[in-house]
Amino acid sequence: MNTREEILSIIEKNSRIDVHELSVLLGAEEILVANELKALEDEGVICGYHSMIDWSKTNIEKVNALIEVKVTPTRGQGFDNIAERIYKYPEVTSVYLMSGGFDLMVIVEGKSLLEVAGFVNNKLATLDNVLSTATHFILKKYKDHGTILTKKYEDTREIITP
Repeated sequence: MNTREEILSIIEKNSRIDVHELSVLLGAEEILVANELKALEDEGVICGYHSMIDWSKTNIEKVNALIEVKVTPTRGQGFDNIAERIYKYPEVTSVYLMSGGFDLMVIVEGKSLLEVAGFVNNKLATLDNVLSTATHFILKKYKDHGTILTKKYEDTREIITP
């Protein structure tokens, strides 16, 4: 594995790691690691840094849904034009081109089921080229982006035998 791949593997799991720690792990000079990180960002390989938040443990209400979308691709652009129109909506957190029974997987976030339903009904389904949608609400997240969100209950009571 080369230095770039090692950097990417490490920061994918912990984007908060500082350059000094990263250089120690890689056995490389800090300035070389910093320059490589900057180059990866400039090239668009590193697209952003994000925090993973378990919103169910806060007082903030959030509803997430996966929406299967069937579309008619446009000549010369394929699925790119319709995907771009969809990902520009602020409710949309992710858009993926899929193989199988539908074309696009759209992940949206709203404050309520009604808000997400309104987005699908008033914005998404009315777009030209959208043939059909199927909405699946996320009821509970167990693991997200490789991070386990729900820990098993561990019985910490002392075992007493007769």
